[in-house]
Amino acid sequence: MKPTQKAILALEDGTIFEGRSFGFPGEKAGELVFNTSMTGYQEILTDPSYKGQIVIMTYPLIGNYGINEADTESRDPQVEGFIIKENSSRFSNWRGDRSLSEYLISHRIIGIEGMDTRALTKYIREKGAMKAILSTEEFHRGRLIEKVQASPGLIGRDLVREVTCEKPYEWTERIDSEFSLHNQPHSTFHFRPRVVVMDFGVKFNILRSLREWGCEVTVLPASSQPESILSYQPDGILLSNGPGDPEGVPYAIETVRKLIGVKPIFGICLGHQLLGLALGGKTFKLKFGHHGANQPVKDLKTGKVTITSQNHGFAVDPDSLNTDEIELTQINLNDRTLEGMKHKKMPIFSIQYHPEASPGPHDTQKLFGEFVKMMEEDSK
Repeated sequence: MKPTQKAILALEDGTIFEGRSFGFPGEKAGELVFNTSMTGYQEILTDPSYKGQIVIMTYPLIGNYGINEADTESRDPQVEGFIIKENSSRFSNWRGDRSLSEYLISHRIIGIEGMDTRALTKYIREKGAMKAILSTEEFHRGRLIEKVQASPGLIGRDLVREVTCEKPYEWTERIDSEFSLHNQPHSTFHFRPRVVVMDFGVKFNILRSLREWGCEVTVLPASSQPESILSYQPDGILLSNGPGDPEGVPYAIETVRKLIGVKPIFGICLGHQLLGLALGGKTFKLKFGHHGANQPVKDLKTGKVTITSQNHGFAVDPDSLNTDEIELTQINLNDRTLEGMKHKKMPIFSIQYHPEASPGPHDTQKLFGEFVKMMEEDSK
C-alpha cells in the first residue's frame, strides 16, 4: 500500500471529503461521529461502544505516542474507520511498541488523514451524525453515495451481539498501581463483593476499576438470562456500556426488568439507557452525540460540577420516567440531557458517562466505591 493512496469519504446527503490512507485499504460504512479528546486515541479505537461508527478526531495531530497493548479497552479495534487531520509517522513513548498506522493495518482498520477535520466536525455539528462510507478503492461519487444510502443505520439495530463475549469468564487484572485512578486504600473496604458484569460491550477499564475497588468480577454474555445471572450469587450487577440503540436489544431490557429489586444494580452508558427503558422510560437519539473527555456534568443535589468522559449517541428522556420512584441526579451542562438517576427505594443507580475514564479525567472514579458501599449495605 502506498502512503499517499487516495481516500474518499462520502456522506449520505451527498457531501464528499477527500484525504489519503494511512491504515488498511478498503471500504467501510458506518455512522460518522466526532470525538473531542486530545489524547486517548488508542482507548477510543478499542472502545466497543464505537461499533458501527466512523470516528473523526478533532485534535489535529494523532499518533505521536504510538500504541501499547496495556491501554486497550477490548481485544481489537472496534471502529469502522478512523479519520484524523495528521498522522504522526514517528512516535515517542517509553510504553509505545508500534505506530498507529502499523496498528490499524494489522487489524484491517481504514485510517484516513489529510481531511479538513475542522470543517467536517462543524458540518456534523450543524447537520447531525449521519451515515457515511470510507473508501480507498471506489472513487465514483455517485456509486459511493448509493452504497452509503443503502447501508444500515444505528436505530433499531442490535450491535451488542457483535461485541459481547461468547461465554462467561472471570476478570482478575487490576489497574497498574503506577496508573491507579483513586486514592482510596483497599484496606478500608473489608467487604469483597462478587459482581456480575453484563457485557453489552464492556470496556476493560470498567473491569479493572471494579478489581481495584476490591470486587471479584464475573463477566457474562449479553444474552444471559436472569436465572443464569443469579446462579453466580452476585452481591451486585453492573450493566456495562455498549454500542448503538438501546431499543435494539429488547432481550437485554427484559432481563434488566426482571433483575430490578433482586440485587443492587449499577448502570453505565448503554447500561444506564437499558435501565431507563426497563423502568418504563423512553430513549431518544441525540443530534451528534457526546463523544469526548471534556463533558461537564452537574450533580443536582450538591451543585458540584465534574468533567467526564463520554461516548454515546442516545439518551434517556427524563420526562418519561416516573419521578415518584426515580430521582434524577445529574444533568449535562452543555445540553441539559440526563446524566444520572437512582431509584428512591431500591439500591439502583446509573450514569450516562464513563467513570472508568480511558481516556478522560478521573473525577468520578469514586462511583465504583459507592457501588461497593451499596452492595455492602444491601448484604447486611
